[in-house]
Amino acid sequence: MRLAAAGILLGLATATLSAANPQTQQAQPAQQARPTFKAGVDRVQVTAVVRKKNGQPVTDLSKDDFELLDDGQPRQILEFRSEPTPATLALTVDYSGSMSLSSKLSAARAVAEQLLAWLTPGVDRVGLYAFDKQLQELQPLVPAPGDVLHLLETAKPYGSTSLYDAIAESGNRLASEAGTRRAVVALTDGGENSSRLTASEVTNIASSIDVPVYIVVVVSPYDRMGVTEAEDKIAYDALATGPLGNLAHWTGGEIFLASSPAHTSLAARQIVTELRHQYFIGFEPDNSRPGWHPISVRTRQKDLIVRARSGYVARRPESHS
Repeated sequence: MRLAAAGILLGLATATLSAANPQTQQAQPAQQARPTFKAGVDRVQVTAVVRKKNGQPVTDLSKDDFELLDDGQPRQILEFRSEPTPATLALTVDYSGSMSLSSKLSAARAVAEQLLAWLTPGVDRVGLYAFDKQLQELQPLVPAPGDVLHLLETAKPYGSTSLYDAIAESGNRLASEAGTRRAVVALTDGGENSSRLTASEVTNIASSIDVPVYIVVVVSPYDRMGVTEAEDKIAYDALATGPLGNLAHWTGGEIFLASSPAHTSLAARQIVTELRHQYFIGFEPDNSRPGWHPISVRTRQKDLIVRARSGYVARRPESHS
């Protein structure tokens, strides 16, 4: 039983590895990708999360504690904010056919319930989107908790899985809303079989509009029977280094394997806590070279870990004829 259950968990991880071009799994977002949003900005804003190596958030840094590199070149930080503002989550839930197996939807609802418990009612905002081949808006962005838990009971799993497309579309919808502490949270079993976009292209889109993507891969209790913590870690490591993990990390988000109630609670708490403790950094873009610019945000304290988006798209200078 243990070997069979562990094989199911590892199958989740290896399935996502085969869904993308192996040559792009460890690479930066492809510069030739063509995002579906208006490229170019007058001022680039980057949200950053800083943690110690033990995972504890660092919340007392100032502008002078940060360094920002644009394509390897230092950039002056022109704006810096760290004051709290309301958080906005776009819950993007997998309702493809595979989610009907082994109570996976129940596991996804448990994650949603934990996330809502950490949001501040009436202050934070939450939207709900369901996807299989297409993305469907079940609830627009409204003050938390909205009607999320009830609506999650109404949709029925059906069809193929367009996970990458759904993340890109919900990210674009979120980017059009006011507010800065925002994130896409995708609840899925990790399957992908029908997206038009690749993981690398979605990374370009989400990173360029500064929307971090958090991916919570749900595992039903039936699939986890007999699985040890060590086997959980092997499965998580495979996910974290695959295309889904790369997508999350390059946008400044994170990936989680919600294989137990404890893991589910920790994932929900970390997602909301990170949004609460984001730093906002603004700088002037280099528009002399249009296209994708990789950026790096780091602290002068070398033992701290910074997560932020991986780059931005510079606009082409306007001609004045």
